[in-house]
Amino acid sequence: MRMKNKKIEIKPPGGKANVRKGRFGIQTHEIRIIGGLWKRTKLVVSNKPGLRPSPDRVRETLFNWLGQDLSGWRCLDAFAGTGVLGFEAASRGAQEVCIVEQDPSLIIQLHTVKDLLKADVVKIIQGNAQFLDKTISDKGWDLIFLDPPFEVLYLAALLKTSVGMLSKSGFIYLESPRKWSDVDLLEINLGIYRYMKAGAVHAHLLKNLE
Repeated sequence: MRMKNKKIEIKPPGGKANVRKGRFGIQTHEIRIIGGLWKRTKLVVSNKPGLRPSPDRVRETLFNWLGQDLSGWRCLDAFAGTGVLGFEAASRGAQEVCIVEQDPSLIIQLHTVKDLLKADVVKIIQGNAQFLDKTISDKGWDLIFLDPPFEVLYLAALLKTSVGMLSKSGFIYLESPRKWSDVDLLEINLGIYRYMKAGAVHAHLLKNLE
């Protein structure tokens, strides 16, 4: 059954959902799932410092690149935050979605969303993406989302780790504050399959060269 225009309010532990003032009064911060089973479902989330959900335009472009239907795919979201990338993949038919988040309060929110959506294919793990291969022992992922805070300094090492966790035909989706060069990526055995810039976000869809 398709859920239409449903708003799911995610409240921080012990209080009301954070709000911000808009032109017409008090507004909550919302993101929406843009395709698949839960298309147009709105998630109301905390305006937590450092939380930077992938913009609608960027996610729409990404899933156009991927072909919309992810049936049978195994997807890993290493910096879940709001979880919108992982839940978007599940909405589009992914067979398995593992989302990793370090912040305990965000873990609670992620479980709330999972329960409300009845997203049984989603597995939520509390862990540090810096040690992704130790947090997640499984390999053969078809798509790995890397959407870290822009100040992260270990991204090159994490890309190397992620390559070793991909399926032979797998992709890595990377958001960063700069465009990664072909030379830098070649050292990690990755190539740029698709690329776009949206504001401060450089979005890369990377392909395993093996």
